[in-house]
Amino acid sequence: MRTIIGLEVHAQLLTKTKIFCSCSAEYFGASPNAHTCPVCLGMPGSLPVLNEKAVEYALKAALALNCEIPKRSKFDRKNYFYPDLPKGYQISQYDEPAAVNGYLEIELPDGTTKRVRIRRVHLEEDAGKSIHMPDGCSLIDLNRAGVPLIEIVSEPDLSSPEEARIFMEELRRILRYLGVCSGDLEEGSLRCDANISVNPDGKKGTKTEIKNMNSFRAVEDALKFEVIRQTQILNSESTVEQATLTWNSDQNKTEVMRSKEEAQDYRYFPDPDLVPLEIDEAWKKKILDAMPELPAAKRARWKKEFGLPDYDVKILTDELPIAAYFERTVKEFPKPKEVSNWMLSELLRLLKESLSKEIKIPSENFAKVLQMIESGQINRNTGKEVIEEAFKTGKSPEAIVSEKGLAQISDEGKIIGAIVQVISENPKALADFKAGKEAVVGFLQGQVMKKTQGKADPKKTRALLIEHLKKS
Repeated sequence: MRTIIGLEVHAQLLTKTKIFCSCSAEYFGASPNAHTCPVCLGMPGSLPVLNEKAVEYALKAALALNCEIPKRSKFDRKNYFYPDLPKGYQISQYDEPAAVNGYLEIELPDGTTKRVRIRRVHLEEDAGKSIHMPDGCSLIDLNRAGVPLIEIVSEPDLSSPEEARIFMEELRRILRYLGVCSGDLEEGSLRCDANISVNPDGKKGTKTEIKNMNSFRAVEDALKFEVIRQTQILNSESTVEQATLTWNSDQNKTEVMRSKEEAQDYRYFPDPDLVPLEIDEAWKKKILDAMPELPAAKRARWKKEFGLPDYDVKILTDELPIAAYFERTVKEFPKPKEVSNWMLSELLRLLKESLSKEIKIPSENFAKVLQMIESGQINRNTGKEVIEEAFKTGKSPEAIVSEKGLAQISDEGKIIGAIVQVISENPKALADFKAGKEAVVGFLQGQVMKKTQGKADPKKTRALLIEHLKKS
């Protein structure tokens, strides 16, 4: 049995206004139907006007996906009748899309890369939203109607649910790096429909389409379920029926929504209110020249330039703000692995605990803490405390150390005084050391650190402690 998967990904573009009118596209959390006008409500006589920024964002995404940009594309009406589609059709692109023939390379768990072809990237408007109430009635919110989308259609090059998840994760990463889509699956700004067939003995299988997958895990789980379901049907010598399915995450299974539509069912025809779109070379060049370094290129450069392990690179390049923060910090404190260790252990922990996407300690302050540790002004444990305080308050590391009296004790006289006290208070530990039990040194060092409120230089403390234990 061979599994074949192709994805259709809808990404909402981060424009301020909708694709064909001046209504705000920032609809999430707004009162129902507050962001509407005669154009997005489909009122008779209203005319669409194309949003240039939406075209720019679509081209940006298409070029990042190595697509060809035809000189001409056009808009079409896709006719279907849903309550949340006020015009009775969706403005989309059919036979002349904005971009074609691209590819996205993904890195598989075994370290190899796989090229997944992109058939097309086209612009379209989003539909509204139906809200189904417990009493059986449905409400319609048209705030989302007319929000600009790009649809990214892959060729059926994916051969496992895991590959589909990896493709989605890398695509989201690219779109977020470009700043064209928030990539929030939970809010619906990135949505995926998956076409899957299981082919027996080299024969062509029957394709089903799965919708309603609102997380990367759901994409993988739904496809895994469908592989098993179709395989069982084929093994029983029955026939898989072509259909559109929905993923029921509560019951972890796919369910039939309706029979699968084909292109002819939508009766596409050119939209008479919109002229064809022509993209010249100057516009493409301008977009390419402003293109940021993309995730794959950044990962490759970091491995070469910073010599970081694959794990560190993967985590720190996942989000552009984190990656940029790392690079700014390394400029101030040019020890990449040390910066990586502190960011992975402390900074990401604080971000997770605060439930915030905002890094509240400037990179120069983060680097300053590492400089203070290296110079012996504070020890590593104190460094953690300073980073947390700086993250919460925005104060400088110097101010925090001064206000809290956190400066590291390096004065040998003060450390020796604490050591003498600890040895006199722990005669059994001294006896154990003299009996060859060197593990007791760790316990005694901990007692010295406790007496100095964690401020003693750990390396100097250990060396002086061993020296005094041997003399005692």
